[in-house]
Amino acid sequence: MAILAGIDEAGFGPLLGPMVVSSSVFYVPDELVFSDLWNKLRNSVTTAAKDGRARVLITDSKKAYSRSQGLKNLERTVHTCIESFGQEKERLCELFGFLCPDCLQRLEGYPWHKHKLDSQLSKSCGDIAIAASMLTNDLQANGIKLLKIKSSCLDVGYYNKLVSNVKNKSRVLFTVTSQLLADIWKESRGQRVEVIIDRQGGRVRYRDYLRRMFPQMNLRIVKETPDRSSYQLTNGKLQAGLYFVTKADNRHLPVSLSSMTSKYVRELLVANINEYFTSQCPGLKPTAGYYKDGTRFINDLNKFSDKVTYEKNKLISIL
Repeated sequence: MAILAGIDEAGFGPLLGPMVVSSSVFYVPDELVFSDLWNKLRNSVTTAAKDGRARVLITDSKKAYSRSQGLKNLERTVHTCIESFGQEKERLCELFGFLCPDCLQRLEGYPWHKHKLDSQLSKSCGDIAIAASMLTNDLQANGIKLLKIKSSCLDVGYYNKLVSNVKNKSRVLFTVTSQLLADIWKESRGQRVEVIIDRQGGRVRYRDYLRRMFPQMNLRIVKETPDRSSYQLTNGKLQAGLYFVTKADNRHLPVSLSSMTSKYVRELLVANINEYFTSQCPGLKPTAGYYKDGTRFINDLNKFSDKVTYEKNKLISIL
């Protein structure tokens, strides 16, 4: 048996809202590590958003989410996976307490988040319990176990502080990714570990970053190509394969699940921002937070300076 994990982020480029990096960790038979898990779990999992059965959608978040569709696909997938652990999360604080508890205290410092943390989640899909049961049964039938889903949520103020300290956004992203890697490795207990990460910003070479973050581990470069950068890291009983892969969120199920989780957490917090400011500023159009529209939102918001004020460093990310 082996640990198979995927890591992906949402919010690295936008002007407004947090950056979220998530991992999904599976326990799989050795022969399934690099197999098509969508095919193995085809009774409970689909890549098609319009699938008519109770299967759960796991795909690249860019395919699962659009502003017209809203959060329903992301919501159903994340809550189905959480319920497969035998848990139910009804409020925003409960969800964050499960996925990213470290950010809860920081979120209390934002007026647009503070009063939403105790709010009920919509969970508009009524078949989550059925989908969770199907997923659990399918995982068991294939000797697979979903061990953990975890997010690291860098709210804007915290993110800006980290970027100011290291003067490099890419380094912040890799540091957070490395923290999730260290958490995954704790699960290994001497077992084989394979981690797939969506390539970060087009970077091909990660040796120096890995050596800086994991100086205690022996590092071997397997290959570094435009499509895939592969490494082996060892430390005593720990033997870990690490793969930075282009479009991994569309090619590997654990990365897709991490992609959807990161996007769901980010969009929930962006929704808080929109609700807070549009409720006080009549006619203000909501934003998704990306640079062009985020700039428009800030310019429009500043026209309402007599109605609302905000801390710039807690709303606008350093670019």
